[in-house]
Amino acid sequence: MRLSSIGTMRRCAAVAVACAIGGCALLAASAATGHAAPATHTAHVRLNILGAASLSLVFPDIAPLENYTFNGSGALEADIQQGAPADVYAAANRKDPEQLYAAGLVYQPVEFATNLLVMVVPKDNPAHITSVADITKPGVKIVVCNSTVPCGDYAATAFANLGITAAADKNIVSEDTDVTQVLAQIAAGQGDVGFVYITDAISARGKVTAIQLPAQAMPHTVDYIAVVKGTPNLPQAQAFVKLVRSAKGQKILRAAGFGTG
Repeated sequence: MRLSSIGTMRRCAAVAVACAIGGCALLAASAATGHAAPATHTAHVRLNILGAASLSLVFPDIAPLENYTFNGSGALEADIQQGAPADVYAAANRKDPEQLYAAGLVYQPVEFATNLLVMVVPKDNPAHITSVADITKPGVKIVVCNSTVPCGDYAATAFANLGITAAADKNIVSEDTDVTQVLAQIAAGQGDVGFVYITDAISARGKVTAIQLPAQAMPHTVDYIAVVKGTPNLPQAQAFVKLVRSAKGQKILRAAGFGTG
């Protein structure tokens, strides 16, 4: 038997074995041309991540290839209740994800970051606000999130902790649907003072000035994340949560001003 025939038989045998494993078409083409088969790669599954508005700048830095929807945590909770496509839910509080967990709509929520509520004033500070005591003065225009949003709930808690609820409520001129809208209004000079997270104030540095609240006013601001039940991408969703809580994810969160969970 000629050597060329033996070589051909060996190539055919190799192709047959590979076909049994599942790469028949690719390896058959390889055998015919004499070139190695190209490596195959699994396509990335783009997850639907529903996240609190305060996470809109940091989550894409942690995982840039996902589909993100950012809004108030309460609005996103309602979306999940109504069956919106979602693989992961990240909220700026514990209450909203815990309510979804109690309803059997998400797996156990876990803490992944902390934040800090602060006051912000426009760059030129026309109302001359320097402390929380100034926000109850007549004519001061306060902008907050509405009560269905964690930042609104946290602001109300701060007012209650300081005993200024009635006086502060009189000066509220706008209740917005998420923290980014509060920040935008203050940066545009449409309010004298707003209540946002320190992470938002950092992102708008140069447009607003942050003023820290006294220690006794501080609400406990913690961010929670959960995998949504019924996701068709359970392993990938679990991997996203793991990434956010990993050393890499926590480093990016710290750089954005978050405390780590």
